[in-house]
Amino acid sequence: MAANRPIGFWLRLVDGLINEQFDATVEEHGVTRRQWQIMNVLAEAPATAAELNESLKPFFTQTAEESSAEHLDELLESNWITDDDGKYSLTELGRKSLTLLGDVVDRNRKQVTEGVSDREYEATLDVLQRMARNLGWEG
Repeated sequence: MAANRPIGFWLRLVDGLINEQFDATVEEHGVTRRQWQIMNVLAEAPATAAELNESLKPFFTQTAEESSAEHLDELLESNWITDDDGKYSLTELGRKSLTLLGDVVDRNRKQVTEGVSDREYEATLDVLQRMARNLGWEG
């Protein structure tokens, strides 16, 4: 019976499905998920590669060799970001593209939470955060 499966099963399944759908969604618009994340960090303030790596560290842990460096070149070539002596910033084109991608991502997120009330969603986040802390997460 599916309902009797442990939480790890459901976490992995949902995480994998979210990742697949999200990746497909942003890739249709010419960026990878990591590039989208980099652009979001840069939307707040310019950053160095080291600062980007630190900001995105939780996302890079699944593939130990990954860093922001490999994702920056395509963003530079697309003129979505600039490199000013090692400090990366969004260009105007990058900001417009990020806004358009934001609309697509919002639709994706709505699909994921369809049929889930705001109260249920908040309760789920609360429980998952407590579980993460129980397992040593300090974020």
